[in-house]
Amino acid sequence: MASENRPVSDAETSIPRTCLPTWSIADLPKPSPLGLHNWKGFIGPGIVMCGIQIGGGEWLFGPEITVRYGGGLMWIATIAIILQVFYNLEAGRYTLYTGEPIFTGFMRTRPGPSFWVVFILLLNFGALIPGLSTHGAAIVASLLLDRPPGPEDKAFVTYLSYGALLLVTLPILIGGKIYNMVQVVMTIKVIVVLGFCLVMGVFFVSPENWANVFSGFLKFGNVPVADGQGGEEVVNLFGAYLSDGQWPVIAMGNIAVLGAFAGFAGGGGLSNSVYSNMVRDKGWGMGSHVGAIASAIGGRKISLSHLGSVFPTTPENMSRWRGWWRYLITDQLFIWAPGCVMGMALPALISIEFSEFSPLYNQTDRLDWAQAVISADGLRHAPQFSQTTARIFWVVTLFVGMMVLLPSQMSIVEAFSRRWTDIIWSANRRVRSSMADDQVHYVYYSILGCYVVWTFFCAYLFNTYGTPKLMVLVVANLNNIALAVTAFHLLWINRTLLPEPLRPRWYSQLGLLACTVLYLGLSGVVFHQKQLPLIREWLSGG
Repeated sequence: MASENRPVSDAETSIPRTCLPTWSIADLPKPSPLGLHNWKGFIGPGIVMCGIQIGGGEWLFGPEITVRYGGGLMWIATIAIILQVFYNLEAGRYTLYTGEPIFTGFMRTRPGPSFWVVFILLLNFGALIPGLSTHGAAIVASLLLDRPPGPEDKAFVTYLSYGALLLVTLPILIGGKIYNMVQVVMTIKVIVVLGFCLVMGVFFVSPENWANVFSGFLKFGNVPVADGQGGEEVVNLFGAYLSDGQWPVIAMGNIAVLGAFAGFAGGGGLSNSVYSNMVRDKGWGMGSHVGAIASAIGGRKISLSHLGSVFPTTPENMSRWRGWWRYLITDQLFIWAPGCVMGMALPALISIEFSEFSPLYNQTDRLDWAQAVISADGLRHAPQFSQTTARIFWVVTLFVGMMVLLPSQMSIVEAFSRRWTDIIWSANRRVRSSMADDQVHYVYYSILGCYVVWTFFCAYLFNTYGTPKLMVLVVANLNNIALAVTAFHLLWINRTLLPEPLRPRWYSQLGLLACTVLYLGLSGVVFHQKQLPLIREWLSGG
């Protein structure tokens, strides 16, 4: 995409040397004023990310947590969402200044692109496991079988998961900019899913359960402990210490589920980093100078520069910067964060009200295969509904479940392909020198094809030797490591590569550090409780 590049003097700006070629220089575009008249130009990354992130945590682990513990542990989602707001804002900060996604920023730091390509591939391992499409296939199987699937339906669910993987790639092929089609799909998803859950909540969920769920977002310190009868109960850490003089012993039996809940609440993993790609493709800040990834159909006139462009910190550009920063703040605080809270709370309302009526409620072996349909099955067996009404709710809730999981799997496929396209497009010297700005879609769709083939193989492995629930547990807890590490790296980049006036303030830096500590701590606890005993047993030959 063409930009008004011009030479710049040392007096205007001082650009740091990095492991990639330096940025070009252009003035920051002027943002349109925020307001209803500009809603089309403003609505975008926040609602797209909200749609992407109403997925595994909200429809799978959120209901499972509320079924077991009521709303008492929803405060975990509060902490996760707040810390991820800091992460998203800082990823957006880098892109507003450079027009590059944060993955290109990672490539710019030492020891250089070769190291970071391998490192990010390891962090991205969770995206190689297609857990959401397999749960979506379980929902399709429920519709076709007219019952929740179980272990005996393993082969059927596996075949359906292959079809689901193919289905979710189709929207990515059209729309001019790939971002445009993703925005359409995710906007429809948010409206349908949250609209359905809100209607069900208003008309069919008791006030007690509304209070139970929403008050849980503020019950900081609630944890599960053993109740002495083989079960668990929720107590408050601080209240127990004040009354008993000692900290209670947290029940670790379901720590992997709790870790997955935190990992999926909001975004998690590398999915938060994709916010910077969305900011660029929407054309915010310096992204308007860089371009976007074109779709296979209808994207001939769209191009993408290999590297970004930065602006000198003149008074006029700084005034424009404050306007663009208001875009990010409004997008995160008034669209993304509230959308994530509603995305966690509203499905939990349905689950806490109706899941107890499902036979799956006490059949944990079948829950491994039918975790995604427990709310729908509870509605089908709810005693207050007639047989006809219950069947309608069963079918509609399953459809909404597909609207949750399959578009989210589409976003994972798209984000993986986008992430590695941006990395290769900017970091590979041969690609930079040999491919024109309008050829980026060749890289994107090559990666997409390889990724889909791999996910078929991975779906076969997990469906043959594991369960859909195991897939998303592994993904979520791997995501915690990725989010922790990249939060620290993002802090380093914004403190060193950005000009002093644009660097994050102390509270933003503290937010990223807290994000690192929380998610790295969760990963460590899950590893100590779940993986380490298996490793010790294997090493001892047991």
